[in-house]
Amino acid sequence: MPNSLVTISDVHFSYHGRQIYSGMNLNIAEGKISAIMGPSGTGKTTLLRLIGGQLIPDRGDVIVEGKSIPSLSNKQLYQSRRRMGMLFQSGALLTDINVFENIAFPIREHYDFPESMIRDLVLMKLEIVGLRGAYQLMPSELSGGMARRVALARAIVLDPVLMMYDEPFTGLDPITLGTIVSLIKELNQALGMTSIVVSHDVDEVLSIADYVHIISNGVIAASGTPDELRNSDSEWVQQFLQGLPDGPVPFHYPAKDYAQALRDGE
Repeated sequence: MPNSLVTISDVHFSYHGRQIYSGMNLNIAEGKISAIMGPSGTGKTTLLRLIGGQLIPDRGDVIVEGKSIPSLSNKQLYQSRRRMGMLFQSGALLTDINVFENIAFPIREHYDFPESMIRDLVLMKLEIVGLRGAYQLMPSELSGGMARRVALARAIVLDPVLMMYDEPFTGLDPITLGTIVSLIKELNQALGMTSIVVSHDVDEVLSIADYVHIISNGVIAASGTPDELRNSDSEWVQQFLQGLPDGPVPFHYPAKDYAQALRDGE
C-alpha cells in the first residue's frame, strides 16, 4: 500500500453525548481514491470534519501531511486548509455572485493575484468540468448537476493535495452522475491528488475507488480494494454491499415474539 497522506490514530469522538468513534484507526493512501462507506449515522461526514479541523477528537490524533490537525493554531490550520478541497453534498455555492466569482472566491481569500491570473485559473477549472461557457450565470440559473460541477471547479481551483467529497452522487440524474464519477477519477489522476469519497452509492464508489473503508460501531469494520470486499466472506460486508434487507444487521428491531405480543395486547 502507498504511503499515507492522512492517518487517523485511535480517535474517540462523541457528539451531544453520543459515541461516534471508539478507537478509530485509518490510513488514507497518498495519490489514491479512498472511499468511506457505512450505514447512516456512523460518522462518515464527521470524519471529513475531523480531517479538516472543524471538529476536534476527544482522544487520539488526526495527522495530515505529517501535521497533527488538532494541535495546530488557527493560523496553521488556515494554511493547511489551503491544501484541502471540499465538495459539499449541497454544492454550497454563494447565491449572490455568479459562477466566475464563486470559483474566484478561494483565490481572492488566500492570495493577492492579479485579475488576469485569477481569470485564467477560473476559466481553466471551468474548462475541466465542461462549464467554461457558463461563467456568467448565477447559481439560480444552474441545474443541480451543473451546480455540483461548479462547486467541484471551486474545490479544485487551488490545486489541493487532498480532495474530500461528501456524498457527491446524491440527487443526480444518471448522465450527470456518470459525469461526476468520471471527473473524480480523472481529476485524481491528472492533478496527482489524494481523494476521500464519502458515499452510500455502492456501485459508483466501487467503480472508481482504489481502497474502500466501511465504518460500523465507531471503528473500521472492513477495509480493502473493491475486489477484496466483493469477495469478502464477511456476511456483514456482503449485506452492506448488496443492500440486503436482513442479515447480521436485522430487519426487525428487537422485540418479543409477535404472536405472544398479540396475545398480550401489545
